[in-house]
Amino acid sequence: MIVDEIRIQIKGGKGGDGLVAFSKIKNEKGPKGGDGGHGGNVYVEGVSNLSALNKFRHKKEFFAGDGVDGKTRLLEGARGEELILKVPVGTIAHNLDSERDFEVMEVGEKILLAKGGRRGRGNWHFRSSTNTTPMECEDGKEGQLFNFFLELKMIADVGFIGLPSAGKSSLLNALTKANAKTAAYHFTTLEPNLGDYYGMILADIPGLIEGASLGKGLGMKFLRHIKRTKILIHCISSESLNQKKDYQIIKNELKEYETAIAQKKEYIFLTKTDLIDEKEVTKRVRELKKISPNVIPVSIYDENSLDEVRKILNKIKDKR
Repeated sequence: MIVDEIRIQIKGGKGGDGLVAFSKIKNEKGPKGGDGGHGGNVYVEGVSNLSALNKFRHKKEFFAGDGVDGKTRLLEGARGEELILKVPVGTIAHNLDSERDFEVMEVGEKILLAKGGRRGRGNWHFRSSTNTTPMECEDGKEGQLFNFFLELKMIADVGFIGLPSAGKSSLLNALTKANAKTAAYHFTTLEPNLGDYYGMILADIPGLIEGASLGKGLGMKFLRHIKRTKILIHCISSESLNQKKDYQIIKNELKEYETAIAQKKEYIFLTKTDLIDEKEVTKRVRELKKISPNVIPVSIYDENSLDEVRKILNKIKDKR
């Protein structure tokens, strides 16, 4: 199961303490206490692995390395080791303390979440003409401590939507190497599946149900994944006795959740057409075209229909 939201606590490393020290070497006598090292920072970095948040399920506290204390002969302590938390592209890091949000939009993008503490200064900095043997130094400062809520909102080029058992996962498998689990589920599955179609990301958004926008089933957990999807493919099963009603159920849930999502460009696929005869396919496609002109019949067992799907996907890909 993919973890798509998690709460964690992070802390920048403490700065190293400054040192009180004096040189006993002739002609070099005087304060020689070195500065401590700065505490390590905490970052998030985007990766393509959709399940990257899974590693936060059991461990919830993450601390960067502390700076090393200063040394004699003005030698500085080492900087604390930075901590980089890998998160899927599309993750929003909500700082629950400062109420700031940070969005990770690209693979390799690195964002600072918590600064390490400043280093303490050694006694060398406190020398003066009237104080040649200063006994003062500074302690290193504590790093920033924050509570974060990490929320994954997938970034996909094309999202397959529809009621449970509408054939979305089977179609994704036929077009990509997603290997999504398929079965005649009459309930919504627990996680989205992704497939790579020649560099374009296809997402099988788990089956929405009536009332999802009000939290029924897993509700908004799935609806928010549609938010960043650029184009929607609405899958409607030929097994249904009322394709228009199936379409309207999903359309209403999108509108209730957010009008902008319902207005995304979409195609309608009448799936599993191998289960009905050709005359019935023509009739149902004609009825669905009263809703949208972008309707095609599809069967994963009919290579010609899959070629029509590929033409649509190639057109979308070329326009990116």
